[in-house]
Amino acid sequence: MKTFTLLILCISLFLVSTSVVKAASTADALTLPTYSKVYDDKRDPFKDATAALTLAKETNRQVLIEIGGNWCTWCHKMDAFLLKNPDVFKALHSQYVLLKINVSDSNENDDFMKSLPPVLGYPHMYVSTAQGKMILSKDTAELLHDNNYSKAQWLSFLSDWSVDSSTTQAQLTTTTSVE
Repeated sequence: MKTFTLLILCISLFLVSTSVVKAASTADALTLPTYSKVYDDKRDPFKDATAALTLAKETNRQVLIEIGGNWCTWCHKMDAFLLKNPDVFKALHSQYVLLKINVSDSNENDDFMKSLPPVLGYPHMYVSTAQGKMILSKDTAELLHDNNYSKAQWLSFLSDWSVDSSTTQAQLTTTTSVE
C-alpha cells in the first residue's frame, strides 16, 4: 500500500511539474511581438523586420528569420516542439528576436524574399545580426533526428550563431588576419 501511494504521489508531482513548465512557456509566448508568434499574410515584412532589428539592437540579440506559413506542416511541428521544450524556447528567445515571414499562395512576399538567399524548403531560417547583416541560411531539416526536431541540435545551433559566439568568431578572425 505504501509503494502504491508513493507511486501515485510521484506521478502526480510529475504531471504538475510538466503542466507548470508548459504554462511558463505559454506565458512567455504571450509576451512576444506578434511577428514572433504567427505567420500572417497581411503583415508587412519590411515593417516587421525593421521592428525586429530595432528590438535586437536594444536587447543585444541576433534576428532569426523564419520563413513558412500556416499551410506548412513542419512549421506547426516546429512550433509544437518549441512549446514542448521550454529550455530550447528560452534559449531561442533570449538570444534571438524571432521574425516569422509568411510565404503562401495568398501572399508570397516576393519583394522581401528577393532580398534573401534562396529557400531550400519550409520552414527555412536565416540568422541576421542586429545591424541587418545576413550571416546564415539554415535548412531546418538539419535540426531533425529520426524525423523529429532534436533538442541537442537546436541548442547547439542557437548557441553557435548567438551574439556571443559571433563576437568570439569575429575576434578570432581579426586576430588571425592581423598576425
